[in-house]
Amino acid sequence: MSTEKGRAGESRAARYLKRKGYQIIDRNVRAGRGELDIVAQKDDVLAFVEVKAYQKREQGLLAVHENKCERLRSAANAYLGMHHEFSGLQCRFDLIILTPRDGINPFLKTEHLLDVFR
Repeated sequence: MSTEKGRAGESRAARYLKRKGYQIIDRNVRAGRGELDIVAQKDDVLAFVEVKAYQKREQGLLAVHENKCERLRSAANAYLGMHHEFSGLQCRFDLIILTPRDGINPFLKTEHLLDVFR
């Protein structure tokens, strides 16, 4: 994903999360062996949210392969090591996939998948 497209997608995802009651804690955090697109909190859950913008939903799902998951785990562990204030929260990895509504229409569909891997 291009940087401009990626930033726009992440901004859209952050707005979506805020509307759903999440507090955005951090964005674009490089830690460990990876980067966390969005770190958000809702109640007693800290969500590490990966954002993918593709033409088709399946492309977004396939982009979160085992190597990507390992890098995200590494980044999340490093982040938690630097931010002890979140030690009492449950943590999970979420995925937000942004796709065109009908394959052509520029208005994006936002799909939020919770706890997509461990």
